[in-house]
Amino acid sequence: MSSPPYGSRSHEESNRADSDSEDEPKLPLNQFYPYIRCALCCGFLIDATTITECLHTFCKSCIVKYFFYSNRCPTCSIVVHQTQPLYNIRPDRQLQDIVYKMVPFLEDLEREEICKFYKERGMDVPKPVTISPPGPVAGKRQKKDNVSQSIFTIPPELDVSLVLEFVGAEEGISNYKPLERRYVRVSGEATIRHVELFIRRKMELSSTCQVDVVCGDHLLDHYQSLKDIQSSVGIEALQDGLLVLHFGLVLPSQS
Repeated sequence: MSSPPYGSRSHEESNRADSDSEDEPKLPLNQFYPYIRCALCCGFLIDATTITECLHTFCKSCIVKYFFYSNRCPTCSIVVHQTQPLYNIRPDRQLQDIVYKMVPFLEDLEREEICKFYKERGMDVPKPVTISPPGPVAGKRQKKDNVSQSIFTIPPELDVSLVLEFVGAEEGISNYKPLERRYVRVSGEATIRHVELFIRRKMELSSTCQVDVVCGDHLLDHYQSLKDIQSSVGIEALQDGLLVLHFGLVLPSQS
C-alpha cells in the first residue's frame, strides 16, 4: 500500500481551516452603529468624548456645541454639571481607535478635512501627535512610518489599575450577572461613582440595590477619586501594584 503524497495532510488541514474560517459569523457594520456613531450628528464618532457621569459618548465638537444650551446628557438627560458640564467630559481614545479600525477610510478622510480647513484659512496645519520609540535617532523611513500612526494615544493619566473583588449580596438581592472583568485600568481622576456605574452595567444590577465599595477598612464615598484613594490608603491596599477594591450589593437603608 503506497503512502499518501507528501504534503497531502497539510493540504487537507488547510482546507479544514479555511472551512472553519468561513463558518465564523460575519456581521454587517450597521449592527455596530449604536456603539460607533454619535447620537447628535448620526455620523461616525470623531474625537470620541465621554460624559463621565453617565458614560455616554459623542463627537467632541457635537457635545461641546450641545452644552452651550443644555447641561444634561442628550441620551439619558442626567444633569452632567449644574453650571459647567464641560468639566465632566473626557476623551475616549480607545473607542476612537476602534472606530478608525472598523471604518478604515474614516481617519484619512478626517485628516484631509482638517488640512482643508486650515489651508482655506491660511493657517498652518497642526502636526499629528506621535510618540517616538526610545533608542537611536529614527531614520527617514521610520519618521515616515510615524506620520501614519494614529494621533490618538493612551494618555499618561490612565495610571490606576484596579482589582474588583465581589464579596457577596445581601439576602433579597438576586438576578445579577457575575463580574467577569475584575481587572480594570482607568483614569486616576475617575471616582467611586464611575466604578459603581461600571459594576452596575457589567452585572446588570437593578436600581433597587446599592453598591458599597470598600478599600481596606474604609467604606468609600462616591466623590472620592481613585488617585486620592491610592495615595491615602498606602501599600496595605495594593496587591502587586494594583489597587484592590472590595464591593458588595446591599439593599438601601430605609430611614
